[in-house]
Amino acid sequence: MTRARDFADLAGSADAGGITGKNVVINGACNVAQRGTSSTGLGGSAPGYTTVDRWQLSIGSTSAGRFTAAQVAVTDLPGFANAFHLDCTTADTSIAAGELLKMDYKIEGQDLQRFKKGTSSAEPITISFYMKTNKAFTFMCELDDRDNNRINSNQFTTSTSWTRHEITIPGDTTGTLDDDNNVSFVISLWFHAGSTYTGGTYSANTWQSRASSDNMRAVGIGSFFDSTDNDIKITGLQMELGQKATPFEHENVETTLRKCQRYYFKFLEGNTKEIGVAWYFTSTHSSFMFRFPTTMRATPTGTATSGTDYYTIFRNGVSDAFNSITFENGSTEQFSAFNNSELTGPATAAGLVRSTNASAKVEFSAEL
Repeated sequence: MTRARDFADLAGSADAGGITGKNVVINGACNVAQRGTSSTGLGGSAPGYTTVDRWQLSIGSTSAGRFTAAQVAVTDLPGFANAFHLDCTTADTSIAAGELLKMDYKIEGQDLQRFKKGTSSAEPITISFYMKTNKAFTFMCELDDRDNNRINSNQFTTSTSWTRHEITIPGDTTGTLDDDNNVSFVISLWFHAGSTYTGGTYSANTWQSRASSDNMRAVGIGSFFDSTDNDIKITGLQMELGQKATPFEHENVETTLRKCQRYYFKFLEGNTKEIGVAWYFTSTHSSFMFRFPTTMRATPTGTATSGTDYYTIFRNGVSDAFNSITFENGSTEQFSAFNNSELTGPATAAGLVRSTNASAKVEFSAEL
């Protein structure tokens, strides 16, 4: 029995007190959706991160197909409460060469060193997930090595009932992974593709150069956009060391949320949400601070919606409304911001900043 096999067997007993942390995937059970539970009218351009945290949707070229992405409740799969749901709302039966739709999960290089890629003792990798579709489809599961421009592809056939798909990929002795906080591996599930990605010859479970095999990446798959009846539900995504898919590693939602907030943090959304204390440097310039609940992957990009009286500073019984927030200096732990054009408070005063409009939203992203 190999050391990888020993590790996988121990990891499989996580629920019984064995090794935890076997699953490299964060939010594999789809329990966290900070951005919201539904996003409609997607398609035609890359939608990116939409609902379920850490699950990114990629679209190539312009497609007439449209779909809804949502976090939905699961009642017919024991052990799981939520799933990521894709629902085709506008069909596209004329597929252009460069079209694609795939779900991507991106992983930092520093979280992948256990697999010893690029060494003579490179370990096998097992990917597993549950999927349910309205009809039988052939789709593709791809492991994309971004550091070395290599891919490994495996077809799988879906079912109208929940089915666990298990794919074991051989250890790759070619090319090492960067030990840093940038993307090294991408798990991609291909649901739709044009001839740019389907015109080659399928090589099952074989590591190969991505540069010379784009036309092999989605060979033989069906099209999610061929009917508005089509829908896909997926949950329980897991990637682990070893040659066997072990039971899915569940964790409490609070733990998952904190892990997700390393990449994206929704500070507030809606009316009467507190930001913190503001200080007036002049009568028209006030600064305040956003602090993060966990250290983010990298210094994030901050964004805030704006509109008439979206925010206000309460001080001494007076409300000093303002429309927009400008982000200034940031780190992985906090971000300073200010408004210097819409305020009328006295210099050296302080007050409590909060939102005053249902459309107010402040978020920070350090996504891969």
